[in-house]
Amino acid sequence: MQASSFVYCLLLVSLCIDFSQNEPSAVPRKQRRRMRNGGAGKGSTAQRRSLRQPRMKLPAPVAVAPSIPLINIDDGVMGVFDSLIGLGGHESSYSVLPAFYFFFLGKKGQCTANGMIMFDKAVWSPKPCVTCLCSKGEVICDTAMCHPLKCPKTIIPAGECCPVCSDTASSLDSNIISLDDITELSGDSPAPNDLDNPNVLPSAHTQTEKDELLRTEVVEFKDKDVHRKDEKKRRRKGKKNRHKYKVYQKEKRPITRKDEERRLSFEEEDLQLQKEEIKKREEIRTRERDTEEEQYESDEDDGTFGMPSRFPIPIPPIEAPPLPSGCSTSESTVSCINAKLTQIPPITDPDLTSLDLTGNIITTISDEAFNGIPNLEWIDLSKNNITSSGIGSHAFKILKKLKRLYLDGNMLVHIPSRLPSTLEEIKINDNQLHAIDEDALQDLKNLVTLELEGNKLSEANVSPLAFYPLKSLSYLRLGRNKFRIIPQGLPTTLEELYLENNQIEEVSEICFNHTRNINVIVLKHNKLEEHRIAPLAWINQENLESIDLSYNKLYHVPSYLPKSLLHLVLIGNQIERIPGYVFGHMKPGLEYLYLSFNKLTDDGVDPVSFFGAYHSLRELFLDHNELKSVPFGIEEMRKLRFLRLNNNKIRTVPPERICRSHPDDVNDNSEEDENEDSRLEHVHLENNYINTRQLSPHAFSCIRSYCSVVLKPQKSK
Repeated sequence: MQASSFVYCLLLVSLCIDFSQNEPSAVPRKQRRRMRNGGAGKGSTAQRRSLRQPRMKLPAPVAVAPSIPLINIDDGVMGVFDSLIGLGGHESSYSVLPAFYFFFLGKKGQCTANGMIMFDKAVWSPKPCVTCLCSKGEVICDTAMCHPLKCPKTIIPAGECCPVCSDTASSLDSNIISLDDITELSGDSPAPNDLDNPNVLPSAHTQTEKDELLRTEVVEFKDKDVHRKDEKKRRRKGKKNRHKYKVYQKEKRPITRKDEERRLSFEEEDLQLQKEEIKKREEIRTRERDTEEEQYESDEDDGTFGMPSRFPIPIPPIEAPPLPSGCSTSESTVSCINAKLTQIPPITDPDLTSLDLTGNIITTISDEAFNGIPNLEWIDLSKNNITSSGIGSHAFKILKKLKRLYLDGNMLVHIPSRLPSTLEEIKINDNQLHAIDEDALQDLKNLVTLELEGNKLSEANVSPLAFYPLKSLSYLRLGRNKFRIIPQGLPTTLEELYLENNQIEEVSEICFNHTRNINVIVLKHNKLEEHRIAPLAWINQENLESIDLSYNKLYHVPSYLPKSLLHLVLIGNQIERIPGYVFGHMKPGLEYLYLSFNKLTDDGVDPVSFFGAYHSLRELFLDHNELKSVPFGIEEMRKLRFLRLNNNKIRTVPPERICRSHPDDVNDNSEEDENEDSRLEHVHLENNYINTRQLSPHAFSCIRSYCSVVLKPQKSK
C-alpha cells in the first residue's frame, strides 16, 4: 500500500511538470506592475507577517520558470502560483513552491525563516515592500523603493507600503484602489484599457521628470550622509586634540614652547577641518542650486507654468570687506593717507572716482587691484615702495576712465606699461627712472601733463622718439635729472618746459624748432653761459613769454632774447652788465625783470640799458648787487609799480632819479599827470648807506603813500 502511494505521488508530480510546460508564458500587465513594486499589492497581504529584513540587492533574473500547480493531500488541484516577473518584461526564475514538492527534489540549499523551511530559489514577502530570496542557504531580502511625492501631506493606506497624497486618499476608497493600479508608482504608462478604468490615476509627471527627481534625492541623501560622517570625524578629532592638551596641563609643569606649538597645531588642525566642512557645505548647496535650475529649465522647455519642486534658496548679496583702519570715505573719494597699508585694499564700489593711498608701504599693484573700482578717475600712490616688477602688466587695464595717476616717491625704474589712453596727467617724480624708450608712452594721446623730476634721466637714455606719441602734451617737467642738453624730440604741442637742476651747458639752435607754441622755459640751476646760448635758439619764438635762467654762469644779460618775452629771471648769476638796447626789439615789451643777487655796478648799467622797456616794465628787482647810486632810466618807466634797490651801496637818492619832476606847462588834467600820480606803489631802499635826513622832499613825490617807501634799516659807514 505504501509503495503504491509513493508511485502515485510520483505520477502526479510528473503530470504537474508536463502541465506547466504547456502553460502560456504571458502574464497579465497588472501582475508585472505589482512585482515591480516589490510585491506591494493587496494580493500579497498573506505574505506580510515576518519582521522587516535589511534591504539587499536581488540577483538579476535569468531564466523563465513555469507556473507550478499547488496540490493537496487529497490529490486535488488547489491553484497555480504565478512566477515572479522581472523588470523589463522578463520572467524570473524565483518561485514559491510547496514544501512537499521540494521534499522530492532534495534538501540542498534550504533556508529557515520564522520557523518555516524555504528551499533554494524560493521567494516570499515577510512584510509590505519587502521581498526575500533563499539563495544557497542564505536569506536575501530587498525593500521596494517608493517614488517621492510633491504633495504637502501624505498617508500610507491600509495594506500598502508606499505613501500617497492625502487628498487622493480621501477621495478614493483604499479598499478598492490598489497602489498596483497607480501608474505613477509603477513607472509604466497606462495601458489603453486602463484609461477607461476610473480606478487608475493619471500620471502627474513624465518618466524623465520622475527619474530626475529620484536621482536628485539620491544625490542629496548621499551628500548629507557624507556630511554627517565628516562632522562626526571632525568632532572626534577635535575632542582628541583637546584631550591631548588637557593631559599636558594636568602634568603640573610649566607649559613649554613645544607644548604651546603643539596646542597651536591642534587648533590649526581643528580650524582646517572646519574650513573643509564649510567648503563641503558650499559644494552641496551649489549642487542643489544647479539641480533646481536644471529642473526649472526643463519645466519651461516642456511648456509648463508650474512652480519648481522647491523654492531656490536666496543668496545674500556679497558685502564688500570694511575699509582698513586709517581710511576714510567722503562721497566718491576714499582716503587712506599714512594708514600703514601693505597692499591696495580690496574695495568694491563702482561709484568711486578718487583713491588716495599716499604715505603707505605698498610694494605691488596686482592685475586685480582695481577690479572692484573700475570707474576711478584719480589715483594717488605717492610715497610708497612700489617697484616696476611689482606692477602687473594689466594692473591699469580695467580703468577706462582714469585721468590722473600720481606715483611720486616710489622705486620705479621704468614707466608702467599699458597705461590707460584716457590719462591726462602722470606724475612719477622722485623715483629711479633711468630710461624712456620709444614705446614707453605709446597710446597716451590725451596726456596733457607729464612730470618726471628727480630721476636718473639724460639725453643718453631718453629716446628722441619717446615723446612723439604725446599729441596733446603741453606741460613737461624734467627737473633734477642729468641732462646736459635740451632733450630732443619735444612735442610740437608743448607750452611749458621745466629743466631746472640739471647739468645743461648749451642751448642749440635746433632745440625749439618744432615747439612753436612754447610759452615758458625754466633752465635755472644749470651750467649755462651766455656764449653757449645760440643767437637763433629762441629769438623767433612768437609765443615764448617767460625764461628763467637763474643760478647759472651768466656774466651779462643774454642777447637775442625772444621778442615776445614778458618775464626774464636772472637771479643768482654773476651779471656785471646790462648791455644797451638789449630789450629794444621786444614787443609789446618786457614787464618783469629780476636781476637780484648779481654783481651789477654803476658802470654796468648804461643810460640806454632799459631802452625798449620804459613803457612796459612793471617790476624791477636790482637788490643784492653793488650799485652805489640809483640807475638811470627808472624815472622814464611810466608803468613801474614795484622797485627793489635794497642791499646795495647807495648813499643818496637824487630828486629826479626815481620820480620825474612836474613841468610847469603841463595841464593838471592831462593824462600824463594822471599816470604820474599812479606810478610806484612799493620802493625798497633798506640796507644801503642813505642818510634819510638829507633826502629831498621831492625824491618820492610820485609815490601815493610814504608808507610804501622802505628806508630802514640802513648800514653805517
